Amino acid sequence: MDVTPAPESPPEPTGAPLPEPRRLGVLSRLAPEPMKVVLNWGRRYSLWVFNFGLACCAIEFIAASMARHDFMRLGVIPFAPGPRQADLMVVSGTVTDKMAPAVKRLYEQMPEPKYVISFGACSNCGGPYWDSYSVTKGVDQIIPVDVYVPGCPPRPEALLQGILKLQEKIARESLGERYAQQGARTPVDALRSGLVAAPPTPGEGGTP
Repeated sequence: MDVTPAPESPPEPTGAPLPEPRRLGVLSRLAPEPMKVVLNWGRRYSLWVFNFGLACCAIEFIAASMARHDFMRLGVIPFAPGPRQADLMVVSGTVTDKMAPAVKRLYEQMPEPKYVISFGACSNCGGPYWDSYSVTKGVDQIIPVDVYVPGCPPRPEALLQGILKLQEKIARESLGERYAQQGARTPVDALRSGLVAAPPTPGEGGTP
């Protein structure tokens, strides 16, 4: 007759009990300081960029990503597949009231922690079109901005300086404080634009 041996019981702990493992996220303020330094170091040098090019400043962004300036040497990876794979949104160009809901919707799709660079005078405050009836007076009216890069349009070197400033901010960051400020998520209805109506569905007054 086969006899299955009973599982061995774990050895009795000796000495002082082990401390509970430290967890990150909301409780990251309890994480040891070296761990914060390592996490922030990895975060600042692996920024996947989602370029929201809306006008001529987008050409300067492209120039900054080419071989002459090459912001990949700073740890910035251009042209993320989409907002859900991006860490950094660069809004470059004139934000109109019609485009504002799309900017906000795509920002909400980015995972935390996420950052925004406002690139150029139009994105900062409306630029030369600030008094237009259809222009948003700065992208910070709809989403939080971490770094402002002035200019009309700014040179690629200005974007490189803005990236360095953002990396300095990330190096000093405490994720516990950042996540504590999230609060309630924006409802989906608030992200939908009333300017474009959805097409009618078959059987509800539309074409079958």
